[in-house]
Amino acid sequence: MLTLDPGAFSARLDLMTPETVSDGQGGATITYALVAKAWARIEPVSIRFSEEANGETFQVSHEIWLRARTDLVPGMRLQRGSRVFRLAGWRDPDETARYTVCRCEEVAS
Repeated sequence: MLTLDPGAFSARLDLMTPETVSDGQGGATITYALVAKAWARIEPVSIRFSEEANGETFQVSHEIWLRARTDLVPGMRLQRGSRVFRLAGWRDPDETARYTVCRCEEVAS
């Protein structure tokens, strides 16, 4: 059984869900609405570099640990201040329904 120190959940994050809002001209804009605030543990996992027309870019992936959640859906994101983490997937690390580990990519806000 996986055991974590409760003090490891030291980051306060906003769990956000996408909402489509009409722009009044037949199109739509995606905004994000707060679903919940959650204490989390953020662990950087990897960094990937690539070249684009305007220079080198990079993308950092993280594993974000939360208390167990059953309301996650594709398109959600976690936010901590100006940092935004897009959920790429999630899992129960030890199949005990105590924790949810989210694989996330940090994106520009």
